[in-house]
Amino acid sequence: MSMKYSTAFLLLVLLLSCGKQQSNAPSSNWGEARESGMGILTAIYVPSEGFAYIDEAGKLTGFTVELLRTFSDYILDEYNVELKILFEEETDWRVFYNRIRDGADGKIGMGNVTITDARKEELHFSPPYMNNIAALISHRDAPSLNDISQIEELWQGKTGLAFEGTLHEERVREIVENYISNGSIKMVHTNDEIIELISSSNTYFAYIDLYNYLRAVNRGFPLQHHPAGDVSEETFGYILPLNSTWAEPVRAWFESNGGLMNSPFYRELMIEHLGEELARQGK
Repeated sequence: MSMKYSTAFLLLVLLLSCGKQQSNAPSSNWGEARESGMGILTAIYVPSEGFAYIDEAGKLTGFTVELLRTFSDYILDEYNVELKILFEEETDWRVFYNRIRDGADGKIGMGNVTITDARKEELHFSPPYMNNIAALISHRDAPSLNDISQIEELWQGKTGLAFEGTLHEERVREIVENYISNGSIKMVHTNDEIIELISSSNTYFAYIDLYNYLRAVNRGFPLQHHPAGDVSEETFGYILPLNSTWAEPVRAWFESNGGLMNSPFYRELMIEHLGEELARQGK
């Protein structure tokens, strides 16, 4: 074989090899994953105790993490597609939300995002994976509220704490604007920061998810819950970009076998990571 034909032959073999490797690569597009039998999802999460956290062995775990891992099992059993899920941490909730909203196909987010009509205009939501109560909290020594209107008399001068871009921020702003004429708002970045600030001073209040309040009280933080200001009609869902091709299989996963939230595994997972009390309230 001449050098000219030998070189051409080697190039042809190389091209065919590259093409084969490319066709065997997992796809972030659901349609392509079904055809090739291999898919890949990037799961972006906000660290949260009980939901997405690193355990003592250094492993990422938590209720939403382990629940999502069963999606891979469902995809394999139902469609014979091997699905790999890559987890990426994002500590800033607003950045997390924007990364999913503005992201490409093949991304899914878990940050206990409340499902709302407004957010549905810019995101795909999974069916709800948990019911939630937005709890109004203060320092233990703050005056108790029997009615939300008592804030005007009892909480003058207080500062509301909130994450930027969240429903909790909207609720805190509403309280300050409607009831606390000399009040203010301070932006924070984590639930731990809210709990530490409120525990350190009687000048703060905030809305946090009920599970965060219960966990903090169990750890001995001096907090008070004011049910008069609670918002109880909330549900959390996983989020996907509007252009996601994975919304349909995610929906089918939630609805399979009588409903994901009705399965014994779901309840066992809640108890394991969130506790018996939250398992009763969150479902």
